[in-house]
Amino acid sequence: MISDQQLKIKTDVLTNKLSAGLFDEVIAEAKGLLRNRSHQIIYNILSIAYQSLGKFDLSVKIMEEALKKNPKNPYFLNNMGISKHKLESFEEAEHYFKRGLDVAPNYINILNNIGNLKKDLNQTDEAIFFYKKSLLVNNDSVEIQLNLASIYITLGKFNDAENHLNKILEINPKFTEADRLITSFTKYRDGSHHLKTMINKIEDKTLNKNQLIHLHFALGKAFEDVKKYEDSFKNFNKANEYLNEIVSYDICQDVEKFERIKKTTEYVNRTIINKNLRQLIFIVGMPRSGTSLIEQIISSHANVFGGGELPYLSNIIHKEILDNKKLNTIKNNDLKNLLEIVQKQYISKISKIDSSNKVFTDKAPLNFKYIGFIKSIFPNSKIINCNRDPIDICWSNYKNFFSGTLPFSNNLDNLASYYSLYQNYIEFWKKLFPNEIYNIVYENLVENPTGEIKKLLNFCDLEWDENCLNHENNPKSIKTASWAQARKPIYKSAVKSF
Repeated sequence: MISDQQLKIKTDVLTNKLSAGLFDEVIAEAKGLLRNRSHQIIYNILSIAYQSLGKFDLSVKIMEEALKKNPKNPYFLNNMGISKHKLESFEEAEHYFKRGLDVAPNYINILNNIGNLKKDLNQTDEAIFFYKKSLLVNNDSVEIQLNLASIYITLGKFNDAENHLNKILEINPKFTEADRLITSFTKYRDGSHHLKTMINKIEDKTLNKNQLIHLHFALGKAFEDVKKYEDSFKNFNKANEYLNEIVSYDICQDVEKFERIKKTTEYVNRTIINKNLRQLIFIVGMPRSGTSLIEQIISSHANVFGGGELPYLSNIIHKEILDNKKLNTIKNNDLKNLLEIVQKQYISKISKIDSSNKVFTDKAPLNFKYIGFIKSIFPNSKIINCNRDPIDICWSNYKNFFSGTLPFSNNLDNLASYYSLYQNYIEFWKKLFPNEIYNIVYENLVENPTGEIKKLLNFCDLEWDENCLNHENNPKSIKTASWAQARKPIYKSAVKSF
């Protein structure tokens, strides 16, 4: 068995490799170390390495082994909670986090992580409670200040958000993500103090690429407010140039995926399953096409719960259908069973967010790819496709930061190609499912809100509700880049505003 001194040297090396992103090396070496010394530090390092590679199931296995040796170790319980959260096993995640808090009530990482869990479950009051409790342990934590600021933004509480963002900039002036978030809800004028601060900050040669990305997006927005459009474009362009260096994109991969989805849909659609008991509305379209606004309008209805932008459908479809290598060998009856399992999985996950009998909306825009599967798995669901002027859509995508989640948005040529692919998807689905996809045009909605909303509710089999005309009063959190627009009344100046 290796000595304590040898262990410290080796774990220091592993920690440095972990920081450098050498996760496969860390895993191989940590496994070797565990055979000689089953120390908690090695278990934790191994768990974090698996998490960093997105292998949360393997992280769970290593933590199960660790917890058998020490069931009250708060670090193990925290790592287990994180992995269960990422695997969307929400009840189990909360179970492990709470076990950890029983042992270490002020362990800041668990307090913060249970706040993240509550946020993802739309339990915003509880999330805020745990974030605030975390700050009592360390008020100078940038991560927790950012989490609180972000959740206040989703709720439209911009003064609270700004307080936390300013605190971050006091702690670390180079944390430019805070600058970008401030610009997202601030209307700038010439001579604005914060604009001057950002102009001075951009000259700092010590800023890294990630910091520059956030700052250029922030300046792009601020210059746009003061009508300095050339400066605005230069900054948006620079931000996207940096993002392109980090995130690569090839439209061919998405085209190939479309062909695979078409073939798989033809196979899956031969099977009919029972209708879903809970009424679902899927709101799809290109990002920045008005999906958040449409959900705000519909979820203002007394009989509707707005679920927001959820990853569940995409994750389940990929795991159970698209990545299922045995799918083509499954017989009809077994295929029906598989689709029913997928339906139950999805309903189970959304029930963790809202367990009422209300109509439930899911507004992940890119679910337009899966309309064929939606109609097979949820036969009586409603699908709303949001349309908007393509130039408005592409420009709006280009000038917003998506942290690499929409890699096509960092290049105007890629945006045009992706928009064309989106149109191909919609035309394909319309031929397969005529009269089952409701197309709402943003410009028409702005021109005639009452008439368009009445037609929309009628398609959704919902009675008229005056609240839908006052969607800006909807208290639901909005977790997308559209939160600012979706919280405003519908106004004609939004058209062609890019």
